[in-house]
Amino acid sequence: MSIDDIRYRRIGYVALTVTDLEKSRHFYETLVGLKMDEEPDGECAFLRCSDRHHDLVLYKGQEPALKRVGWQMESEKALEAVRAHFGKLGIECVAVSAEERSRLGIGEAFRATEPTTGATFEFYCHMDAAPGPYEQTHTKIARLGHLVLSSPDRAATEKFLMEEMNFRVSDRIKGMVTFMRCFPNPYHHSFGVGSAKTAGLNHVNFMVTEMADVGKANNRMKKAGVPIVYGIGKHPPSESVFIYFLDPDGMTVEYSYGMEEFPEESPRTPRELPASLESIDYWEGVPDPRMAKVGILEPLK
Repeated sequence: MSIDDIRYRRIGYVALTVTDLEKSRHFYETLVGLKMDEEPDGECAFLRCSDRHHDLVLYKGQEPALKRVGWQMESEKALEAVRAHFGKLGIECVAVSAEERSRLGIGEAFRATEPTTGATFEFYCHMDAAPGPYEQTHTKIARLGHLVLSSPDRAATEKFLMEEMNFRVSDRIKGMVTFMRCFPNPYHHSFGVGSAKTAGLNHVNFMVTEMADVGKANNRMKKAGVPIVYGIGKHPPSESVFIYFLDPDGMTVEYSYGMEEFPEESPRTPRELPASLESIDYWEGVPDPRMAKVGILEPLK
């Protein structure tokens, strides 16, 4: 097997550690618009914006954190390819127990630590279907869109993701952020790496199907007293209209509408935009200082 055999279907799910499970569950269910099929057991809650078992897991803990990000591989061959390659690199691959896999509704899976940030990545191929279709409520969520991490060595993180995980760069904002796709997933980015003094969670994104969903969220969050920390604006790299807001722990969540898609063969060359606010927002908005400040990267246990 080679690096070319490491192929992804999508960003599978995001697991967050929250300090108040009930409050966070209520936020993501009633304000963000995710669906929960079963009541939380006091330790974790599964929510979804698709017809799969889950797209977001909330775990009760002491400090807000990105617990892990799951990558759904294209095939069993692709799953074995990343495991074998990590083994050659000396990266420990920790098998997920049968008991936990059953709880998560996934097939064979393993976890590993991304070496440049310390983030926990999980790799699997199969996820169970949900008991019923995802029914949109106030927001027409299309999918879990992407995750952005902050890295103290963005170049090293980008290099690892490209050379060892077969990610592809779509665009960069010089010295600030790299937008990457988990190949051959077509969306402009399923993962981003921002520059920061310490590694941490930057934000979690949900894509919506109508621009009106972004505008409605602006009013809904204001009425609920939820801090809006950036937007409404429009990102030049992906052409997405966006709004960022904070969850009950202060972790940053984004809604965005619209995104460039790349063909698997002969994609355009990545662009390098200048380091400026204009490269982040066509409409010249300025992010609130609270944006992307909360969320450690929980180590693999």
